[in-house]
Amino acid sequence: MENVRRKFTILHSNDMHGDFLAEVKEGSGHLIGGLALLSGYLNQVRAEEENVIFAIAGDMVQGSLIDSEYKGVSTIEIMNYLSPDVVTLGNHELDYGLPHLLFLEKVANFPIVNANLYIKQYGKRLMTPYLIINMDGFDILFIGIITEKVMDSLALDQLIGTFVSIEAAAAEVGKICNAYKDDDIDLTIALTHIGFESDLELAKLLKPEWGVDMILGGHSHTVLEQPAVVNDILIAQAGVGTDQIGRFDIVVDDDTNSIVEWKWQLVPITTKTAQADLELETFINQYRDKVNHKYNGIITRFSRKLTHPKREVETTLGNLIADAMIDHANTDVLLLGSGGIRGTALGPVVTLGDLKACYPYDDSLTRFTITGKQLKAIFNHIMRSENRNGEGECFQVNHGVKAVYSETEAQLLSLSIDNKPVDLDQTYTITLQNYHIANSLANLNISNEDLNAIKSGKIVSTSGYQVIEEWLRDHPNEKREIEGRLVYV
Repeated sequence: MENVRRKFTILHSNDMHGDFLAEVKEGSGHLIGGLALLSGYLNQVRAEEENVIFAIAGDMVQGSLIDSEYKGVSTIEIMNYLSPDVVTLGNHELDYGLPHLLFLEKVANFPIVNANLYIKQYGKRLMTPYLIINMDGFDILFIGIITEKVMDSLALDQLIGTFVSIEAAAAEVGKICNAYKDDDIDLTIALTHIGFESDLELAKLLKPEWGVDMILGGHSHTVLEQPAVVNDILIAQAGVGTDQIGRFDIVVDDDTNSIVEWKWQLVPITTKTAQADLELETFINQYRDKVNHKYNGIITRFSRKLTHPKREVETTLGNLIADAMIDHANTDVLLLGSGGIRGTALGPVVTLGDLKACYPYDDSLTRFTITGKQLKAIFNHIMRSENRNGEGECFQVNHGVKAVYSETEAQLLSLSIDNKPVDLDQTYTITLQNYHIANSLANLNISNEDLNAIKSGKIVSTSGYQVIEEWLRDHPNEKREIEGRLVYV
């Protein structure tokens, strides 16, 4: 019998975060990114190649004003236009709540797979666990995976849960492969949203008999020169947004059910590589025009542009937002989740739309009273190096706080408030967002019981976003510097 081989082109995106609109690359005059250009590239590849699959590894929603205004419905409608062959859930797909996620799934004209999100009470999977695509006589199995490490928002919804560990997630992949992967499956791909380092760990745990050939991942926004290869499994990710897309050109052998040739590239999405899809551009502009009309009012002007280039370090924009919140909270320490700031820069002119796109989340603020010993333990936990690998929960802090952490000694060296060292036996107030309270043990290394032990927490605002907006209106010409609030030595 003749040995059959087929060529496939697998295009993959992740963490698109509502990055709908193209931008001009500084100094080049060329447009980069945006879904109209991305759609143009997809159309081009689908016309040129025989067997094309487009997969998205989570976090389609959240991160743009258009997405926030329509609570992801606009994003799913636009994704329907792009028509991915398969998508898996990211952590931000749950940002608008479980009921809304299930509504978005109904709006989607494409399959969304996840094998290890369960409705706990009934032991039922929340989503379809896998998808088999038959293409040119070959069967390709996709399995969706996420872990609790990146699913902190699950703590806000007690109905659903997932496997806590990479080990348990690996076992779930094995369960799907054992139950559904027969001799006819030619290619097996895990579509994950757990972060690149966790993808490497997952690959080590997958048994060769399960036949997983490839992991297409997301969450950590990792940009690769070339895929990693672990346990004979190809592992790739495509950065963040729509400025680029990952592309595998592979040859699959029907006899061995394996990849015998492969080439991967991170393709830049620019006017050099693709022509914009004008129909999609028109469709997106309908949303944009409505949103711009509502949100183009100026609320403040900074003295200079403030930036937030990395969530793992102190930033000028992070400093300003933390200071805005603490003015209202009347607290010693305010911890602001760095990941909640979705833009890399803001200002100098700030419209309502700019603020909403940069800070799309809204959450309550609650003040607690804890000991100096507990406060130092929190900073020792959030500043540790393993928390700053692109997958951890990092924070910005208010003016007056100075924390110094030793990388070599892996410990907090000092913590002071208003130039006074924190006393282990004194009490201090700390204000947190509800998201971090629900996940306090994992995010802050302190339980809810300990947070409330001295005095029950007091909600100081039901809307942190409204606090920021009103503060900005009342504080024109603000500026911030990097002043050593969080120092790593």
